Amino acid sequence: MKALTGVLLAQEHVNSGSIMHIITYIFWICIALIFYNYIGYGILLLILTEVRQLFNVDNTLDNLLLDKENLPDVTMLVAAYNEERIIEEKIANSLSLNYPVDKLSFLFITDGSNDNTVDIIARYPRINLMHQDERKGKTAALNRAMEQVRTSITVFCDANTLLNRSTLRRIVSHYQNSNTGGVAGEKKILAGRENGSAGAGEGLYWKYESLLKKLDAKLYTVTGAAGELFSIRTALWEPLPEDVILDDFVISTRINLKGYRIAYEPGAYASELPSASLKEEKKRKVRISAGAFQAMIMLKPLFNIFKHPVLFFQFFSHRLLRWTLVPLSFPFLLLTNTLLVIKGAGMCYTLMLIGQISFYLLALTGAYLTSHTSSLKVLKIFHYILFMNHSVYLGFFRFIRGRQSVVWEKAGREVITASN
Repeated sequence: MKALTGVLLAQEHVNSGSIMHIITYIFWICIALIFYNYIGYGILLLILTEVRQLFNVDNTLDNLLLDKENLPDVTMLVAAYNEERIIEEKIANSLSLNYPVDKLSFLFITDGSNDNTVDIIARYPRINLMHQDERKGKTAALNRAMEQVRTSITVFCDANTLLNRSTLRRIVSHYQNSNTGGVAGEKKILAGRENGSAGAGEGLYWKYESLLKKLDAKLYTVTGAAGELFSIRTALWEPLPEDVILDDFVISTRINLKGYRIAYEPGAYASELPSASLKEEKKRKVRISAGAFQAMIMLKPLFNIFKHPVLFFQFFSHRLLRWTLVPLSFPFLLLTNTLLVIKGAGMCYTLMLIGQISFYLLALTGAYLTSHTSSLKVLKIFHYILFMNHSVYLGFFRFIRGRQSVVWEKAGREVITASN
């Protein structure tokens, strides 16, 4: 009997040890995923792009500003829904772009708008206006508008962003490379009057995102152009299913899957103010997260690592992790860290748990400061990281319940002043 008891105790000790090993592995995997997502991938891109340069391997051409004779015909397509506050400034900004008048067309589509947007656009003879009273969503509007485009290059741009004057010349110069199927511009978040958590966090996020896109393009391609400003070879356009949520990501990734790259041009930028409040920013983030899960299902060929090895590597590192494993890693990291400390795993784990608790306290402090002060921006950045990952969960549940309509309530932003 004593022998049996000893065997059972030994087995229990072995099982307990095995469980603790599993918990430890999960803890360090979570650490690795979070580190790689926010820091490691950027460092790896720097190394890989430097290696390419050492071996003189470059898939881009020098970004030369072409002379008038060599410039391609361009259509700038703007989908505008109830944008009466900004549309006149948008038109003035568009007409001031440094591009030959005879080679540039403007197509504004305003489906469903019921304010003064349509009447304002109609005052400008250079702007081709498409409008129907029924609002079916941006994707349906783009499908309808693209049927009318006859130029070799199409530039997509949001109605609430303003462009620098040399934008179009800088974008089209990349099409000298026959492997370039699209060009992504840079998105700039300006400082708003209320530089709260949304503004401080969103601004820093897009600065880092712009750096990653620049490095991605040097390695091979941008993975997912931002809808604020990107362009494509019109011949590569394919009509989209009308329920697509992230049209910009799907359009650019489809071009990647055809064997073309998406270049990046930081000298062409779209400027906009941050969301008017964190509540408004939440609308965007949750919709984007829901659209991300839809896009991953829609673009299944992207997961063919043997056919698209570099593209998959970039997509996995830059998009897939932040949409799936990293948001899961945060709660698992806290849970496993707590269990390891309870089991007396060592001072290292105690210090890490203190660090995690400090992070969440700083994030909550940042949330409190959102409506009280514009100082201590670093705390608001902690909050924005937590906010983004929480939005992924909300977007996932909205997606699986089928509650994310392609016709969404747009997020409110402050109106910006034109600047070159």
